[in-house]
Amino acid sequence: MRDNSTSGAAAGFLLGLIAPEEAARIRRRTGLPEPATAAELTAGHSTALWSWTRTPVSVSVLLWVLEEDDPDLNLWVWRHVSADNAMRRAIVRGVPFGAARTGPLRVPANLTPQDEPPVPESYTRLGLLGALREGTSMRAARTAASMVVERSDWRAVTEADGDRPLPGYARWALAIRPDCPPALRAQFGTHRRFAHRVEQAGVLDGPAEYATSWGPASHVLNVLSTGRLLFPARVGEAEDALRPLVRDHLGDREDAWAVLAQLIDTFHGNAVELVVTAGAIA
Repeated sequence: MRDNSTSGAAAGFLLGLIAPEEAARIRRRTGLPEPATAAELTAGHSTALWSWTRTPVSVSVLLWVLEEDDPDLNLWVWRHVSADNAMRRAIVRGVPFGAARTGPLRVPANLTPQDEPPVPESYTRLGLLGALREGTSMRAARTAASMVVERSDWRAVTEADGDRPLPGYARWALAIRPDCPPALRAQFGTHRRFAHRVEQAGVLDGPAEYATSWGPASHVLNVLSTGRLLFPARVGEAEDALRPLVRDHLGDREDAWAVLAQLIDTFHGNAVELVVTAGAIA
């Protein structure tokens, strides 16, 4: 059968973590979706991406896409409902996010410098560091923080905060940026409450944390099912984190996969809890 629903894609992502011959047998017996063929993936590429841009996600997911340094994918990040002004500014300027890339990227088609989100003239007069130090509200600090785009900007912020700590609003606005260098975020603060706020903003260590800690499971797994298309360099981290769990609690047991298919649409917990629960019930 073909199941193009989000729950079908979510279950299909988990099925892809067991041996192909076992996955094929379980699909036949349970009615779980067949994997998309190469032709179907190509034909459904634009439709899948348009749907993806309308689905709120952790901001770290968008960063993993930007790390591909693919101008065509960057355009879809630009259109995403969860993208912020800093991301859109970087895309328009051709700023690379991948560690191996040093030169500028081609700017996506249909985007021009005029599409860059505007910065208030008063912020421009103050300059980057001046604007960060003058922010007296979270809104002002976030606007100033969106001016940090280039790697050189992050270095300047790190040095300035080391010389004289930035105001609390500015630190917070920068820390909740998914591309904030980890060393700088640690420099801003390591208190448990601070770390909790960063997590609540959707900033994650990587796809493994996203796969095992975030929920609901159907949403997270559906996002991960697009990983081979959108962030192929990072999706393997999520697969590696979930594979032992799937093997231990579901394996090749048809009854366990059938229970998972019944639970997945309404289950509110994360993927770990879903897999363990399905295995236990079966």
